[in-house]
Amino acid sequence: MARYTRVGVEEGAFVFLQGWRKEHWFKRGSVFHGMQPWLDQEIYGVPEYLSALQSAFLNEGATLFRRRYYINGAHAGFIMYVGEGGLSTKDADTLRKALKDTKGVGNFKSMFVHLPNGKKDSLQLLHPGEAAAKDEFVGIKNTTRDDVLAAHRGAPQLLGVVPANAGGFGDVEKADQVFYRNEIQPLQQRFQAINDWLGQEVVRFKLREPGV
Repeated sequence: MARYTRVGVEEGAFVFLQGWRKEHWFKRGSVFHGMQPWLDQEIYGVPEYLSALQSAFLNEGATLFRRRYYINGAHAGFIMYVGEGGLSTKDADTLRKALKDTKGVGNFKSMFVHLPNGKKDSLQLLHPGEAAAKDEFVGIKNTTRDDVLAAHRGAPQLLGVVPANAGGFGDVEKADQVFYRNEIQPLQQRFQAINDWLGQEVVRFKLREPGV
């Protein structure tokens, strides 16, 4: 709902845009506007996660690219080059059929090619798709993930992120306590501003026991 709500010209006025020329004006003073202040956007504010949006988009783009890359089969494509001491037409047709039959179920098969007059480089497999595949997929995923975590100031061990090293991320309980103290409690205080706005306590949070 907040996505389509706009601030009115007069103080305390808010309008909900239901569609083209369909407006619903709320009773003045009935809407609480809690925002994250920003110097260049004093009307609506700016969400804290805005700085990580581009990293999130890049993360998604890398996943979609890699998924399409595998779906279209480019990862398995190659060019077979036969040079000096090459194959006869009959042998080439036989080899072509054998390669075609390797697709589908049970496609992991071994193949023997005999070139009596061949040399070391007489038979080569060229992979033109490798250049496109070298897009640092893992590096992009990890870097953008770290950007998103930094924007939300979330500890990776609380989100189930698998550590890359044997040392891990440290004590998960200590990370949980720090996250609660530095992130959850300030967020609770922001919600409690509704109490000041209404003049009565309608938002209350249960205190967390130490070590829990």
